[in-house]
Amino acid sequence: MKVCWLFPNFVSVFLLTSAAKAGSLALWNFNSRQNPSYTYDLRQVRLQQQPSTSLFVQLPFPQLLAGEFLFLRQSLGPVAPAIRIEPPHLPFTTAPNSLFAKAIILGNQMRLPQQQIAALMMRYKSLRSGMFFLDLDTGNYLDIDGDRVFPAASTIKLPILVAFFQAVDAGEVRLNETLVMRRDLMTNGSGNMQAQRAGTRFSVLETVTHMITISDNTATNMIIDRLGGSARLNRQFRNWGLQHTVIHHLLADLRGTNTTSSKDLVRLLAMLASQQLVSLTSQEQIFALLRRTTTRTLLPAGLGKGAMIANKTGDIGFLIGDAGLITMPNGKRYLAGIFVRRPYDDPRGRDFIRQVSRLMYGYLERPLLSFPVASPHL
Repeated sequence: MKVCWLFPNFVSVFLLTSAAKAGSLALWNFNSRQNPSYTYDLRQVRLQQQPSTSLFVQLPFPQLLAGEFLFLRQSLGPVAPAIRIEPPHLPFTTAPNSLFAKAIILGNQMRLPQQQIAALMMRYKSLRSGMFFLDLDTGNYLDIDGDRVFPAASTIKLPILVAFFQAVDAGEVRLNETLVMRRDLMTNGSGNMQAQRAGTRFSVLETVTHMITISDNTATNMIIDRLGGSARLNRQFRNWGLQHTVIHHLLADLRGTNTTSSKDLVRLLAMLASQQLVSLTSQEQIFALLRRTTTRTLLPAGLGKGAMIANKTGDIGFLIGDAGLITMPNGKRYLAGIFVRRPYDDPRGRDFIRQVSRLMYGYLERPLLSFPVASPHL
């Protein structure tokens, strides 16, 4: 959509055009009476001198006052329908000093999907959920009990995977080394390595691949053991700033003693995406493995055509969860983490996650209308 000027009479600028005075602003006026829902920070006006007598004026983004909405009109012919944009979609943040995962400036809470999901939760009263979504482009986020602690189930394999590739980067683990499957590490639940005899040898890369793609529990225990045990891993998780992610027992952990939160997993993914934890090569390998996971019934089931997701799910009957990085066809990326406690194997838990995923995808795929930049050449 092409918009020539979004705010008629929003601001007026008068520039001195003489070469000697180029670069100075002679007159600035913001008509607040005609634009009562906005404020402007004059300190953010930027002037850039161009060759000759040209002057480039870059205006800051208008600040939408609390509770207000912006209505724009689209030039589509005789009828110009109104377009409504909620404050979370405006390209500015309300908490410029609030850093998430040491790299991302948090923007606005996404109010519209928050209200929609709250209504959805009323329809699923038998479920207890927690979720955190983060738009990597704007910093806008959705936080509904994101710090609530849940059994991690197989989502615990995500931080274990990151710790594994940290060890690879540090030279502590070689991808071509061999692991021996010991009987004390073999377990039931997901995966097929348990069907092999004790003493069977696997490459470490094959083992970590099984841990993620088919969520093999025996492979996970072998990787935990190779990395020095749960106590060492828990120290790493704390050093990363994960507040609720703890390994208490080896897998399968069907009682749900290992814990995490949706916000913890999104924080981990944000640090991973910003290359804080592993090398670029290891980051690419991690996301490549996460894109190959075989369970696609939770977050992936709510995505639009052409979207890609790198994710890890968890399911121990009374608890299901999913966390991942979603890339839309237009290149937009966002992070998602969600957990649901449910009656044992109740399909409504899966349906709830699908609907939340669909709501968030639909909300974030809407075109982000940008404000025009005034660039008069005098």
